[in-house]
Amino acid sequence: MNNTQSVSFKIVEKIAEREQVSPAELQPPIHYAIDTDALDSLYQSNTSDRRPAKVEFEYKGYTVAVDSTGDVDVRDQVSASEPDKTFV
Repeated sequence: MNNTQSVSFKIVEKIAEREQVSPAELQPPIHYAIDTDALDSLYQSNTSDRRPAKVEFEYKGYTVAVDSTGDVDVRDQVSASEPDKTFV
């Protein structure tokens, strides 16, 4: 991915890849889950001290996390009824 891409587009690309669709086909649009303009503006700042340590939200059954550098991590959500397998 290109570092000049917006954070919201990086998220769309990663989820579209997991869903095996093109970014334009991703439904519902990501802005239904988060204000993409606000998210992008947080990470457009050239000063890292103005960026949040982490932004996390849920979208289409995934947990999306963006760290302070703008790196995007997309994980499957673990339902409350499923046991946490982190410590197995």
